[in-house]
Amino acid sequence: MPAEVAFHFNAPDRVAYACRLLRKAYLKGARLWVRVAPEDLERLDQALWISQPGDFVPHSREGDAPELLRHSPIHLATAAPQAGDRQVLVNLCDDVAEGWDRFERVIEVVTQSEEDRLKARDRWRTYRVQGIEPVRHDLASAAP
Repeated sequence: MPAEVAFHFNAPDRVAYACRLLRKAYLKGARLWVRVAPEDLERLDQALWISQPGDFVPHSREGDAPELLRHSPIHLATAAPQAGDRQVLVNLCDDVAEGWDRFERVIEVVTQSEEDRLKARDRWRTYRVQGIEPVRHDLASAAP
């Protein structure tokens, strides 16, 4: 079971917030699996190339060469995650990721839309049924 499941609520934009989160995690040396909806995969991939001027957040994605997958600190995928040597699962999808319990930490990113918030409540309940008490991070109250 993961040590922590954290919900990051009130992200104005899921992909933009994920870019900042992944950049910070990369700079701290974390290895992450990012589960992303198929319609957001290309946008996230491109955003990681240009997240900040002159910056590139190293990552791989489904279909990349096995050597690249092994060495990449961040892996983007639409498929169910495989923990392996990845410590953190970042879920950018509307449902709980199959295999979430193989990670040390799970981060759920939730936007401000009511539909997204309703789906997040379902995921929250799923974790609680599994004996995990999620941690809530309200991004709106953290903003300056």
